[in-house]
Amino acid sequence: MAGKPRLTYLNGRGRMESIRWLLAAAGVEFEEVYLETKEQYDKLIKDGFLLFQQVPLVEIDGMKMVQTRAIMSYIAGKYNLHGNDLKERALIDMYVEGISDLMQMILMFPFSPPDAKEKNLESIKERATNRYFPVFEKVLKQHGQDFLVGNKFSWADVQLMEAILAVEENVPAVLSGFPQLQVFKSKMSNMPTIKKFLQPGSPRKPPPDAHYVETVLKVFKK
Repeated sequence: MAGKPRLTYLNGRGRMESIRWLLAAAGVEFEEVYLETKEQYDKLIKDGFLLFQQVPLVEIDGMKMVQTRAIMSYIAGKYNLHGNDLKERALIDMYVEGISDLMQMILMFPFSPPDAKEKNLESIKERATNRYFPVFEKVLKQHGQDFLVGNKFSWADVQLMEAILAVEENVPAVLSGFPQLQVFKSKMSNMPTIKKFLQPGSPRKPPPDAHYVETVLKVFKK
């Protein structure tokens, strides 16, 4: 029997958090190694573990995988969260790409200079309410199903749930005009694997704080 996937990143959300979400949603337990110094990061590069000199690094099924999108695509395929055919996979990929654009803004927000924080938060709110969330509200309303693609739980649903909660942390009322997404969030929250991941003590990381930002800058400094 293969061992648990081993995740190497910092002790915080960053680009690894979507991978944690996907593994948890699939009911897969994993181990984590946390980078705390630049020396640890440099050693990974020197030892040839990081193909493009970047983390996340996920060791799974005898592979040392890098690049977030590739890692998640593999996990989604392995655990049957990537659609039943090419068309469903294309839709899932399309939705995931869209959500990733929003998540990139959220990812960078903690690193905003103090004088830009308010403006950047307003940009996240504007993009979520006017560009991204209306798409998924419409999709769910049009097909009247619980999930985004093929009436089956997929990678896209996991990504959307993560994005909704991440935006809500900064803009609590963001779903007020999206009744379908409110129902979606409630159903997702009660799926056993996701419900478990949302409980205290799970591998889910808290919102980034000043210590996390400081550690990121220290580990990845040029």
